[in-house]
Amino acid sequence: MNKRVYLLTIVSFVVGMVELIIGGILDLVAEDLQISLGKTGLLISVFSIVFAVMGPILLSMTAKIERKKLTLLSLVIFLVGNLIAVWSSTFLLLMVARIISAASGSLLVVLCVTMASNIVKKEYRARAIGVVFMGISASLVLGVPIGLMLGNAFGWKAPFVLIIVLTILSMAGVALFMEEIQPKPAIPILSQIKTLKDKRILTAQLTSFLFLTGHLTLYGYLTPFLKTTLGLSGNWVSIVYLIFGVAAVAGGGLGGVASDRFGTKSTILTMILVFAVVMFVIPWSTFSFPLFLIIMVIWSMLSWGITPAQQSYLIELAPETSDIQQSLNNSALHLGIALGSSVGAYVIEKHSVEMNATVGGMFILLALATAIISISRGRQVLSVLKKKAS
Repeated sequence: MNKRVYLLTIVSFVVGMVELIIGGILDLVAEDLQISLGKTGLLISVFSIVFAVMGPILLSMTAKIERKKLTLLSLVIFLVGNLIAVWSSTFLLLMVARIISAASGSLLVVLCVTMASNIVKKEYRARAIGVVFMGISASLVLGVPIGLMLGNAFGWKAPFVLIIVLTILSMAGVALFMEEIQPKPAIPILSQIKTLKDKRILTAQLTSFLFLTGHLTLYGYLTPFLKTTLGLSGNWVSIVYLIFGVAAVAGGGLGGVASDRFGTKSTILTMILVFAVVMFVIPWSTFSFPLFLIIMVIWSMLSWGITPAQQSYLIELAPETSDIQQSLNNSALHLGIALGSSVGAYVIEKHSVEMNATVGGMFILLALATAIISISRGRQVLSVLKKKAS
């Protein structure tokens, strides 16, 4: 596989760190800026919303720009956003920094995925996408711990200084080692939305949205779940998160390999079905910590393992609008994260955290239904085309 894919993985890693790194230092930011934790939490919410919305819009606005040049330009804007974060002395200025980072970061992730799929042979496409998403999942492992370590040692701005250094190194790597990739013909934003009229594409995008909604219903509240059901202390919670993150990184890579070997459709349906079973089993596995860890590792690997298969499936469905579909899919993922977090909060308030896994599992079943509809409809369309050809 083309080694430049790993350079794009580093870029996606840096973007992922910016999204997640502030989660571990919210209290430090709140104390320094003299604002409440609730208000500080808006820095995460706004980032996710901007990230979800701006991807398709920016992709349309920059459709005529050569991809290497656009990546470098996006990295410069991303760098500016993090410089502003370091200079921030007010909540408003830090919010502006987060918005700039989210907007440019959303475009960078799409560019990394599309460039990776363009520089490898077709048979390695899903694997390349999986490797790029391993960068994001790796930031899931390291983002919060690095933020905590640097923030506690040098202040909450220190993690953003690290991001600035990594961004500059990423810019140098892209400038020196990436080849020029010409863009596909420009497609207006309304035309992007119209691609969802294809029920195969719409249900595929809904699958991603519902899958992440179900996942975040539990994962967004994993800490209280662990403390309530297993009685774990803070140190053990950190260890569980580390295990989860390592398994997620491995799952992203294995998902790409499985998709290339067994096909995107079989991989998607199998992973969602097993994921649903795992979600429903999780509450019943807490009587034994070792058993819970085994179930959790499977849960973690599948949570990221489906991504390369789903992205590759969207490319198969609409190769002429692959950039758009990946951007819309990225939006669907982040909107799913937002809804899952909200659903999880509601379940905790009205019932208990033990119910989150079951409610999340119901969303996964809905994701399985939309995946079946998308794939089965695709086979129907293919059958009709074959009959017309004969």
